[in-house]
Amino acid sequence: MPTYKAPVDDALFLLNDVFHIERYGNLPGFSDASPDVIEAILREAAKLSEDVLTPLNRVGDKEGCKRSADGSVTTPAGFKDAYKQIVEGGWIGISAPQEFGGQGLPMTLTEIVNEYFCSANMAFAMYPGLTQGAIAALIVHANDAIKQKYLPKMIEGVWTGTMNLTEPHCGTDLGLLRTKAVKQGDGSYKITGTKIFISAGEHDLSDNIIHLVLARIEGAPAGTKGISLFVVPKFMVGDDGAIGARNGVSCGSLEEKMGIHGNSTCVMNYDSATGWLVGEENRGLNAMFVMMNEARLGVGIQGLALSEVAYQNAVVYAKERLQGRAITGAKFPDKPADPIIVHPDVRRTLMTMRAFNEAARALVLWAGLKSDVAHRSGDAKERQAADDALGLMTPVIKGVMTDVGFANTVSAQQLYGGHGYIAEHGMEQFVRDARIAMIYEGANGVQAMDLVGRKLGKDGGRALMAFLGELGAYAKEKSADETMKPLVTALGQGSGHLQQASMWFMQNAMAKPDNAGAGATDYLHLFGLVALGYMWCQIADAANAKLKSGGDAARFNAKLVTARFFMERMMPETATRLARIQAGAASTMELPAEAF
Repeated sequence: MPTYKAPVDDALFLLNDVFHIERYGNLPGFSDASPDVIEAILREAAKLSEDVLTPLNRVGDKEGCKRSADGSVTTPAGFKDAYKQIVEGGWIGISAPQEFGGQGLPMTLTEIVNEYFCSANMAFAMYPGLTQGAIAALIVHANDAIKQKYLPKMIEGVWTGTMNLTEPHCGTDLGLLRTKAVKQGDGSYKITGTKIFISAGEHDLSDNIIHLVLARIEGAPAGTKGISLFVVPKFMVGDDGAIGARNGVSCGSLEEKMGIHGNSTCVMNYDSATGWLVGEENRGLNAMFVMMNEARLGVGIQGLALSEVAYQNAVVYAKERLQGRAITGAKFPDKPADPIIVHPDVRRTLMTMRAFNEAARALVLWAGLKSDVAHRSGDAKERQAADDALGLMTPVIKGVMTDVGFANTVSAQQLYGGHGYIAEHGMEQFVRDARIAMIYEGANGVQAMDLVGRKLGKDGGRALMAFLGELGAYAKEKSADETMKPLVTALGQGSGHLQQASMWFMQNAMAKPDNAGAGATDYLHLFGLVALGYMWCQIADAANAKLKSGGDAARFNAKLVTARFFMERMMPETATRLARIQAGAASTMELPAEAF
C-alpha cells in the first residue's frame, strides 16, 4: 500500500527563505499568519493527510460511489468521517473572509494544504476543493442576500458547492449551451436542462449542495454573450437559513470513469429547479471564470500532488528493490544484488521527478502570493501587476503541471516494473487519477491556445513584457555571483528562447492563425520550463544563503544538485520547443481530412 509524507519543511523553506512571506505583512490576513501559526497549520494538515486521507485512497478507488434508485449517492466507507474532520478543523475556510466565518488567512496557505490533501487522496480532496471555488465566485459576484444565505454554511463546510458548465453537446464551446432559465415573478428563475461530468454533484457528505449553474435566460442572445450564472441549491433555504423542501435538481446517473472513483461524477438533471441570478444577466461567464481560474490553479496543484506522492513511493521502491549490479561494480557486495537506485537511468527518472516537484511547488506558492496581492493589496498598481502575472501563469500552471505530473506518475509506475501494473502497489491508481487533470477545467490544448491566443496579446502584451523584464532584472542582479552564474546563464538561454518564440508568433501568427494553433502546446511547455527554471534559481540562491549561515548541509546541497540537474538536463528542451514552433503549421495542416 502506498505511503505519503507531506513535504512541510520544503513548504516552510519556500515561504520563509525563498519568498520571504514576512514582506507581505502589510496585506490583510498576513499579520495573523505568524511563522508559528503557519507551521502549526501545515503540520496539522500533514497529519490529517497522512493519517486519515491516505489510508482511504485505495478504499475510495475500489469501492467508488454508489447511486440508489432515488438518485441519492453514497460515498466510499470512511469518507463521511474524514469529511467531518475537514469541517471540524475549519479547513475549507482557511482563506475565506472573516465576515462570513472564514479565518481570513492568506490564500497561499490554502494552496499548500490542498497539495497535501490531493497527494493523500485526490478524489476526496475534490469535495472541499470545489466548494472553495464556488465560494470564491459568490464572494466576487453574488449580491449581499445570496452571500449571507449561502456563504457561512459553505465556508463552514456543512454545505458544499459545485460548478455546472458542461452539457452533452457542449464542453469547451459554451456558446452552444442549451440549459434555459425562465424568470419568475418573485425574481427567481426556473432552470431546466442537463449537465454532465459534474464532480461532487450528489453525495452524502454535506447537508446541502449549492450548485452554480450556467444557463440561458429566455430571449437572451445566442452564443457566449447570452449566458448567465445561477445559484441552485439541492434543498431550498429559508430566510432564516433553515433547509426546506427538495429543489428540482437530481443526479440522473454516475459516470463510469478511468479514475477518481471516490468522487461522484454526475449527470445532473434540472427540472424547473429554482435558482437565483449571480451577477448580471448575460454576464455569467465572467462570474464563472472566477471559479474556473481558481479551479485551474487547483487542478495544476493536483498534477504536482500526484507527481509528489508517486515520486515518494518510487524512491522507497528504488532503495529496496534488488536487481542486478551497478555498472561501475557492486555497491552492496553483501547482498545478492544492488538496489536499483544505483542505476543511472533510475536516478535520471527520480531526479527528473524531484526537479519538477520542488520547482512546481515554488511556482504554486509564487502564484498564491500573486493571488493574495491581487485580492488584498491597497495599491492599485500592485493589484494590477499581480493580476497580470496570475492571469498569464494560470494556463501554464494548469497545463504544464498536469501534463508533467501525469508523465511523472507513469515514470514512477515504470520504475516499479511489473509491480507498477498491479493494483496493490498503488502506482496504477496514481496514473489513472492523474489522467483527468489534463482534461477537466479546460483541456490542456485549450490552455495552450488561451495562453497564445488571449494572454500574450492582452493589454498590449503587458503581462508578458513584465515577466520577461523580471527575468532579465533577476539575471542581471545574480550574474556576478559565481555560485549562481551557471544557473542564471541557463535561465537566460531559456528566457531567450521564450522571447524568440513570442516574437515569432507576433510575426507569423496574425496572417496565418494556424501557426499559433500548431505551436501553442510547445509554447506552453517552453514557458513552463522557463518559469520552473526561474523558481530553481531562487531556490538555489536561498539554499546558498542557508549553507552560509550554517544550515543543514546535506539538505541544502541536495537542492543545489537538483537545481543543476534541472538546468543541465531539463532546461535545454526549450531549444527543441522553439524549433517546433518556428517550423510553423504547414506540415501539420497540409493533409486533407480524408487522408487521415
